[in-house]
Amino acid sequence: MPPSKVSVLGNAILFLSALTGAQESEIPTFEHHSPPAYPPPIGTGDGFPEWSEAYSKAQAVVAQMTIAEKVNLTSGVGWEGEQCVGNTGGVPRLGIRGLCLQDSPLGIRFGQYSSAFPAGVTIAATWDDDLAYARGFAMGVEHRGKGVDVQLGPVSGPLGLFPEGGRNWEGGGSDPYLSGIGLASAVRGIQDAGVIACAKHFIANEQEHYRQRGENAIAINESISSNVDDRTMHEVYAWPFADAVKAGVGSIMCSYNQINNSYGCQNSELMNGILKNELGFQGFVVSDWQAQHGGVATALAGLGDQNFYSANSYWASNLTGAVINGSVPIWRLDDMATRIMASFYKVGLDKDRVEVNLDSWSTDVYGYRHYFAQEGYGLINGNVDVRGNHATLIREIAAKGTVILKNVANALPLQKPRQIAVFGSDATDNPRGPNGCPDRACADGTVAMGWGSGTANFPYLISPLSALQNKAIADNTVIQWVVDDYATGHMKQTATQATVCLVFVKAQAGEGFVGVDGNQGDRKNLTLWSNGEEVISTVAANCNNTIVTIHSPGPVTLEEWIEHPNVTAVVYAGLPGQESGNSIVDVLYGLVEPGRLPFTIAKNAKDYGVSLMYEPDNTYAPQQDLGGLLIDHRYFDKHNIEPRFEFGFGLSYTTWKYHKIVVRKTNAGPYVPSSGRTPAAKTTKVTESAESLLFPAGFTKVRFYNYPWFNSTSDVKRDGENGPSDAYDPNGTATRPAGGAPGGNPGLYDILYEVNVTLSNTGKRNGEEVVQLYISQGESDDPVRVLRGFRRVSVNAGKSTTITFTLTRRDISRWDTTTQNWVVSPAEKMVFVGRSSRDLPLVAKLNGGKKSIGYSKNKPGRQGHGMKTFM
Repeated sequence: MPPSKVSVLGNAILFLSALTGAQESEIPTFEHHSPPAYPPPIGTGDGFPEWSEAYSKAQAVVAQMTIAEKVNLTSGVGWEGEQCVGNTGGVPRLGIRGLCLQDSPLGIRFGQYSSAFPAGVTIAATWDDDLAYARGFAMGVEHRGKGVDVQLGPVSGPLGLFPEGGRNWEGGGSDPYLSGIGLASAVRGIQDAGVIACAKHFIANEQEHYRQRGENAIAINESISSNVDDRTMHEVYAWPFADAVKAGVGSIMCSYNQINNSYGCQNSELMNGILKNELGFQGFVVSDWQAQHGGVATALAGLGDQNFYSANSYWASNLTGAVINGSVPIWRLDDMATRIMASFYKVGLDKDRVEVNLDSWSTDVYGYRHYFAQEGYGLINGNVDVRGNHATLIREIAAKGTVILKNVANALPLQKPRQIAVFGSDATDNPRGPNGCPDRACADGTVAMGWGSGTANFPYLISPLSALQNKAIADNTVIQWVVDDYATGHMKQTATQATVCLVFVKAQAGEGFVGVDGNQGDRKNLTLWSNGEEVISTVAANCNNTIVTIHSPGPVTLEEWIEHPNVTAVVYAGLPGQESGNSIVDVLYGLVEPGRLPFTIAKNAKDYGVSLMYEPDNTYAPQQDLGGLLIDHRYFDKHNIEPRFEFGFGLSYTTWKYHKIVVRKTNAGPYVPSSGRTPAAKTTKVTESAESLLFPAGFTKVRFYNYPWFNSTSDVKRDGENGPSDAYDPNGTATRPAGGAPGGNPGLYDILYEVNVTLSNTGKRNGEEVVQLYISQGESDDPVRVLRGFRRVSVNAGKSTTITFTLTRRDISRWDTTTQNWVVSPAEKMVFVGRSSRDLPLVAKLNGGKKSIGYSKNKPGRQGHGMKTFM
């Protein structure tokens, strides 16, 4: 979201003319369309043990609410209306405080005495779901300690189709399986800490350019349309969100963009059809801030509300009127409120709920609770310290999420070098301090997170130079530095004196509401910032042991200098958070085993096979085809393109041998398509009058605040308000064959195979290996291989271990657009296990047979460093 946001729950068909005032004849006809899906499925928790108790409590309390109270609970109070980046109204009569929704996916945005965790791209590079859970739990603890009810994260959208994408760093890598495991682990951690997780951005939100009409004065009528075919939607973009739903996520945020020319927060097929029906989502949908474009339509499509601007809402009293006049059925409002309260109870917010003690608009201890109105003066920042011992975890994640890309002649780990020289502004502090740039929107000093709403305030930021100085002092090492990126003359002189030269370079990206050096959220290219290439070449020309560390939101091009004989090591350190310097020292000195790439680094940006849209193809609604199944490494494999460093790649400080693979087929039962209907509504008639929904007598209003009551009964519009007739059906709709439970049909998660592999640490030091499993589906239109398992394991020197992977029906299935279900094709399927997507020494057939093959480098082993509308 931009500097602001909120909305809480459902839509009909998108009518562009209603949004822009254009005549129907003036609206272009686009190829891709999203069909209607009505009525919105009602959440009940029936048959789902993890939701049943929460729904029982929610249904009981919502039954006691008036229409106004239900509307208040589902509507935002207005931007800067209260202390969080998003607040809903509450139900004071029943002792229910409105929800506090707060960024971000890596810590508490605008927080004080709170932590700045590593970014999503860095946790993805650890390939460790236990660390992903621990990070989620720690962030949840901090949010709850500040009184936050909904943490606006974790992220799996964007997925990272475009390597230049501005917000890729918030997510969990450019592979749906890897991203889904990380997303689910974070959801469990956040919600086990007692905070509702909000997985975002649903869906196909792959670039910042043109995500909103009018943002930064860009002249387009409507947001960009991400056009996605049915199979790609299921197998790529919706895959991680299915994992989040199965993990019990309480909230999902819809995105700014259109999907097949229907806005994400108004797309009934996405919210009603796929998310709530097919995936069995029991929580509530919240719109991104200012991503809501209608009232009745969004409600019927499955949304909730809060407009970007104060005193201006599509819902609040407008929703009350829509219920009274029949445009929105009462059971839809009941479902909205019940879904919110079910998520509330599921995470235990009814127990020991903390009062809000942070303020997003001021760092003062005392100020206005209603900032926009400048009313309600009092204590706003309690300055509660919620950090605990999380710095230790942050340091571990950042180190284990650092990837060694090159290491010639054991340049790493460092062994008390006699003299170190450090180069580049990325090694040092921002002169204005770690929070000197609003929303971190600059690249001054070391880069430790991207920019935008997905950020947090640093409580401190350990720069690489500071940490290296401390290490040098402890080791009696001489340390010199040049951190002016353009002082190449001084660099030459300093580099010639050093035993080892440590160069720190960077790139930066973020959210589209801010531009930095012409990068409007999305990066303009994949080159280094701040004269990075020249810094490297200058130092390498004068130092025969040059080690390069990169802090960036994703891939950068390395070809200009990667083969230089004096560049002895290259390290990708991602966006590590507050412990940046300490974590890189841990890796450079071999105190921690490094991670693996969560994306591909290409030799040339064109090798990714995609083009981010920097100029609109039309000024009405830009049309962007997101292609098919071949995201990131899948594209490289299918087209036999040699990357510089492949997906999953990373060097270790020890050596490994893979041997012996055994496949065992289980006795799983048959797959049974789901049938029946979604639950029927219990309440279908409005019993309250418009007169009963006027402002209470003597009520004192806060200026610019959104309220659920009418000023007058004349505010209720009684003509032309009705939505589509099928949206009123209170008897539910047919359950989709692939549905039936949170995450989809339960049969998708039946275990069909077990794969056992043996791994030996053949080196002289203890280590950690990331064992990766890939599947070949066998059909010509499938990717060559897809990731379907990974495990980070510790093995002592000279020892061996056995790793067991389980493969579910979902893992070996493909989406069938005809039956609208998952199917296992008859093609022969193979399983590959190894160190990366192209270093796979073990292979076996998935037919119960046993086979172990060591592939040569020119086979699947390491090789060097017509659109159909979906729905």
